Amino acid sequence: MKRATIFSAFALLCIVVLTGGCTKKSGKEVAFEQNDFSNKAFVQIYNATVNSTGTTNVFVDAMQVTGASVTFGTAFPSSAAGFVVDAGLRSFSIRSSSATPVQATINFVENFDMNKYYTIFMYDTTTAAKQKTVVTNIVIPSDSTARVRFANFIYNNGVPPPVDVFSKVRNANIFTNVATTEVTEFIPYASSLSDTLLVRETGTNVVLATLNGFNPTRKRSYTVVYRGSYKGTRVVSTFANN
Repeated sequence: MKRATIFSAFALLCIVVLTGGCTKKSGKEVAFEQNDFSNKAFVQIYNATVNSTGTTNVFVDAMQVTGASVTFGTAFPSSAAGFVVDAGLRSFSIRSSSATPVQATINFVENFDMNKYYTIFMYDTTTAAKQKTVVTNIVIPSDSTARVRFANFIYNNGVPPPVDVFSKVRNANIFTNVATTEVTEFIPYASSLSDTLLVRETGTNVVLATLNGFNPTRKRSYTVVYRGSYKGTRVVSTFANN
């Protein structure tokens, strides 16, 4: 074979090798971006369990979904959007990661519908921790208002009285006769306007807890939570749902 022919064949081989070696990888050969949420549900966890410690974590289908522990009076995720789970039956375990746990484990199964939002409230006390799951109806207002709902998870070893929630800005009750473990539907609420909310025994002016400086952002949804111990420290606080 002539030297020129050998050189040409070698050059052609180099071009083929280099072309193959320079093919751009998109990254999708080994990992696919998750952008299809058509079969997903979105979940928030709120911890209203009195005396709950900083070792409480959430497991879904035996996999831990919490990064940091969910402490008393906090929501997970803290960013408010919720974490994603597959629709259908999901197995939950909310338990302490401590070698000597002080909080009773909460094991339960929920059936989630696709494209819906849910909030799981933990409540009662650490020795008798419970949970309640409710649908979170996220609707984005077409105007400048926000949306607010109320959740009553005060603890008492008896039956505490139902409560009203009074708005100083509106000079009226915005929620009435809400019993323990009840969660109301959302109502429209003026945004960018600081309000004071009073939780009172239903039908009376007896103030049980006060929330100062409630100032919701437009088009956002919020849950106002009445929590703590009825015979001890009573607190009312908020967390965002979207």
